[in-house]
Amino acid sequence: MSTPPTQLALPDEADTAAFAARIAPLLRPGDTILLEGAIGAGKSAFSRALIRARLGRMEDVPSPTFTLVQTYEDPAGDIWHCDLYRLTHPDEAFELGLDDAFATAICLIEWPDRLGSDTPKGALRLTFSAEPTGHAVAIDAPPVWAARLDNLDG
Repeated sequence: MSTPPTQLALPDEADTAAFAARIAPLLRPGDTILLEGAIGAGKSAFSRALIRARLGRMEDVPSPTFTLVQTYEDPAGDIWHCDLYRLTHPDEAFELGLDDAFATAICLIEWPDRLGSDTPKGALRLTFSAEPTGHAVAIDAPPVWAARLDNLDG
């Protein structure tokens, strides 16, 4: 069972980057963040900002739309940024090696619905949406995330 979703306004890309920077240091190998929302809702902008904040440097972070997976070396363990939009069956995700990555890496998964019933149970779910005043994110955190996210709102 998870805690009720929390909604945060992200009026511009700087707010999205600041939100990502608050989450980045909380992550450890074995953590998965499920990134949901329509095309253009802010999933990739969040991922790019989180990866840069986590690595502590400006990094080229292309969208993995066509490569499906981009990996980044982090001193604590690799970061996997995955875009599963083009997958047609959950088995295809595991052909990429995601089962091992879920256990050993920090995974950012765009279009997690493609995982079907293989979605990691303890994952943090962020649902992005475009709003008239910018973007917003709904945070749905299982209990294992509660202590880590206590002061997340800024």
